[in-house]
Amino acid sequence: MNHYHFSLNISYQAYIAHYSGAASNVLVTTDQGLRLQLPASRFRPFLTQMGVKGRFRLITDQNNKFIRLEAL
Repeated sequence: MNHYHFSLNISYQAYIAHYSGAASNVLVTTDQGLRLQLPASRFRPFLTQMGVKGRFRLITDQNNKFIRLEAL
């Protein structure tokens, strides 16, 4: 399994305005400088009135297929 750590700070209004479509993606930069593109829908469980903010860990399999996204 692969683990990627990153921080994210998207306001509620920005998330709704830009990422509400089914095909929208969020581009993040990991702590190691790797750029990853994830479906915005993966962040919906973490959406609050403040938006999506905090530290996250993305876990993928050996083929970089999504396993889970965790808030740290």
